[in-house]
Amino acid sequence: MIIRPAQADDAQAICDIWNPLIKDTAVTFTDEIKTVQSISDLIKTRDGAFFVAEKDGAIGGFTSYSAFRGGPGYWRSKEISINLAPNARRQGMGGALLKWLETHAREQNVHSLIAAISGENPSAQSFHQKLRYQHIATLPEVGFKFGRYMDLILMQKILPPLGDMP
Repeated sequence: MIIRPAQADDAQAICDIWNPLIKDTAVTFTDEIKTVQSISDLIKTRDGAFFVAEKDGAIGGFTSYSAFRGGPGYWRSKEISINLAPNARRQGMGGALLKWLETHAREQNVHSLIAAISGENPSAQSFHQKLRYQHIATLPEVGFKFGRYMDLILMQKILPPLGDMP
């Protein structure tokens, strides 16, 4: 497996992973289908904070982070996103991607990573918990998709400074 910065050429593979999750599941509350152009633009705006995992020449997953909230007082807190293709799950790719992202974030002096997870995605909650993210809040009925309201779970990991790494 290779983890590397995402490139514009990866946009179609990222769309192929993300769009079925958007169309068919409640793991994300958006219903806006991603396009190659919108993903290419997103990769540029994330300015190096967007990574893909590649195995046997195929992209199996991606992760990125972006501003948690606007304003200068929040710049050391980031919201993360991670998605895997169905055939890439339960093979260690997600954990490897997230650890890579955490290292990158530390190098950028990020202090806090926050995962915003659909209440209807218990496997993502379990995944983050195994990687030492703490449940910090449940926001009842803030998401709406498929004609129903859904809870949003916030999980957080405080990153140790680089010098404090084992």
